[in-house]
Amino acid sequence: MDTVTVTPNPRRWWALGALVASMLTLGFDMTILNVALPTMAAELGATTGQQQWMADAYVVVFAALMLPAGLLGDRFGRRRILIVGLGIFLVGSLAGALAGNVEWVVAARAFMGVGGALVTPLALSVLPSLFGSEERTKAVGVISAASALGLPLGPIIGGWLLDHFWWGSVFLVNVPMAAIGIAACVFLLPETSDPASPKVDALSTALTATGLGALIYAIIEAPGRGWGDPLVLAMSGAAAVLITGLVLRERRVARPMLDMELLSHRGFLFSTLAATLVMFVLSGLMFVLPPYLQAVLGHDALGTGLRLLPMMGGLMVSARAAQPVVARFGPRAVVSAGLVVLAFSALLGSRTTVDSGYGFTALWLCVTGLGFGLAVVPAMDGALAALPRDRAGSGSGLLMTMRQVGAAIGIALLGSLLAGVFRDRLDVTGLPAPAADTAGDSVVAAHLIAERTGSAHLAASADSAYVHGMGVILLVCGVAALVTALLAAAFLPKATPAPATESTGPDMGVPAEDARQ
Repeated sequence: MDTVTVTPNPRRWWALGALVASMLTLGFDMTILNVALPTMAAELGATTGQQQWMADAYVVVFAALMLPAGLLGDRFGRRRILIVGLGIFLVGSLAGALAGNVEWVVAARAFMGVGGALVTPLALSVLPSLFGSEERTKAVGVISAASALGLPLGPIIGGWLLDHFWWGSVFLVNVPMAAIGIAACVFLLPETSDPASPKVDALSTALTATGLGALIYAIIEAPGRGWGDPLVLAMSGAAAVLITGLVLRERRVARPMLDMELLSHRGFLFSTLAATLVMFVLSGLMFVLPPYLQAVLGHDALGTGLRLLPMMGGLMVSARAAQPVVARFGPRAVVSAGLVVLAFSALLGSRTTVDSGYGFTALWLCVTGLGFGLAVVPAMDGALAALPRDRAGSGSGLLMTMRQVGAAIGIALLGSLLAGVFRDRLDVTGLPAPAADTAGDSVVAAHLIAERTGSAHLAASADSAYVHGMGVILLVCGVAALVTALLAAAFLPKATPAPATESTGPDMGVPAEDARQ
């Protein structure tokens, strides 16, 4: 561990405020787009697959670049790379706000992912230069809380913006926040580095990015093209080869960027699996729920954001309560119970019908949030606590990367399954071929075609097909959560070892301790 003597300075709290603003922006950017997707689908003519790319472009790049981004900060200066990351995020947000078509939105989101990957690991790594050991835990906890708070704020802020401005405002809101962060970093943060850190492995970074990208492409394109399509098969094969090449390379190098040997620790492996599964389900649900609330139930964007609060509320409450429960019953029992609650809520939600109304939805969303919080907090803490002290940093990096991979695959796989079920169930009898093909793109597109043709039958069929598809998604989530609960109950350690890292309390998006403290 680096030990840094810090002279108390009132400016450190202003600097922390800037970092909090940066993490808050990144936090709600993970969910703000979900509320905007139905509106963007209508105005840009985006298919379900294109909506998946708008959501996934950010997450795939974020996951692929997070580890090398942390190493770049170590070697070339954390403040410098943090400023660069915020600048890239700002430019990407501006480009997204001004984009005129789906392709430019996807490109802007990918560019923002580069910025997000640079900011996230470095926001924590600059804290030792600002705070002494007595204050550092509190500072890390504040940043962790800001990242978590962004999740429920995203849908509400996005909904309000969409009700008052055009869809590009969900990107434009990032610009002033990022600009404040840049200014604060320039004037308030000292420069720190660690020249002894491992070098950035360009080949491993390229293998990660291309392997993930090929896998996500195959999953998203499969419903439209078919799993037997030559392009889908080629991309699936390429993904398998690239990811295998990454694993083999990382096992050979002396100082790996992605330390695969960490997965040999049973507690770390199964805790990481649980946390990854939770992100898989959460990201998938956040993708499929807004169209249901907007297109099927008829709520506006702000109403949709507010109606997602039961899930976020349940998540925040259970995350805060998880630590004392773990102290009483142990992480294995709490993680397993959280996953069982998550499975129950998903199976309950799969019983949703077109006529269920929001009351039933709010019920299972609240239970879903409770399950999320009970599972993810002790799973993340248990993953890091299972590692030797000198591996906590690389372990937190691998844990965060796996969680982001889970999120990307959740959006791709669950979104693609939904798209396939929706298209198969939609009744387009009597529609001209072009209109029928467009209606099958998404529930939003089907409602637009129904309005143009005056077909109440098509609108009703679209609602029924989408709710059925959402039920299938929830059923898959429930089974996955139940299987993971059984694995956690069988293989997680009974008790958490003495923590090797400073505890930061509940955290939805930031590791308990950064690799480079």
